Amino acid sequence: MRARDVRISNPDKVLFPEAGVTKRELAAHYERVAPAMLPHVRGRPLTIHAFPNGIGGEGFIMKSIPRHFPDWVARARLSKRDGTVTHVLADDAATLVYLAGQNAIALHVWPARADEPRRPDRLILDFDPSPGARFADVRAAARAAGERLRDAGLVPFALASGSRGVHVVAPLRRGPGFQDVHRFARALAEAMVADDRRLTLEWHVAERGTRIYVDVNRNAYAQHAIAPYAVRAREPAPVATPLRWEELSDRRLRPDRWTVRTIGRRLEAEGDPWKGIGRRARALMS
Repeated sequence: MRARDVRISNPDKVLFPEAGVTKRELAAHYERVAPAMLPHVRGRPLTIHAFPNGIGGEGFIMKSIPRHFPDWVARARLSKRDGTVTHVLADDAATLVYLAGQNAIALHVWPARADEPRRPDRLILDFDPSPGARFADVRAAARAAGERLRDAGLVPFALASGSRGVHVVAPLRRGPGFQDVHRFARALAEAMVADDRRLTLEWHVAERGTRIYVDVNRNAYAQHAIAPYAVRAREPAPVATPLRWEELSDRRLRPDRWTVRTIGRRLEAEGDPWKGIGRRARALMS
């Protein structure tokens, strides 16, 4: 496919007031990370968090592709409870840049691809700390989840979410549906909570105390998680960053350690820790 020139309107608009990050910088970020990011998002339905007036203003969630999007932006029409919805697919760098030009800051992807949307190829565990929880305990919980996934024959990968927590992701061979994957994830999380009082499966935020919520509910049809290398709608424009597994033992690790202004140096120095993740897919054993 030939390269496309994507025009960014109002490129000096500030989207992150405290950091001073502009729309031009957001677009440059997505262009910069595209070689690493595209293998993780290509073919996956997107849910987009856009902020027309920057993160200091009101944002909105976009699932259905707007009519004004150009024809060259890939899309997938998928079923929902009361009909269908046509999602954007970020299949090339030009689409990532175009979305930034539409004030799309955070890009979330399904754990399944659009060609088989009911057969997930990612299992996701989201370790979400409550206020007062230590991030060291989040790191420990993620490592413990990795051990349990390995015991089940799966290969764990870690992601600094760019927000508060860590995602542990295991690539799957497509076959079982979401119900089976969710059941497996829930059983694993229940065992972890039984063994570690710092963890909880309590859905109500007010009932969690200072515990770490083990969220398995992204393992369901039409659910989504932040995409690797996507920007979060927070100051100072942090980036969801794939990790080497051993980085979970690094006391300096923070979930928002890398931003649109620093992630490029990390990629240049170390490359993408998730490169080839699909080749590590394993069958889910019930």
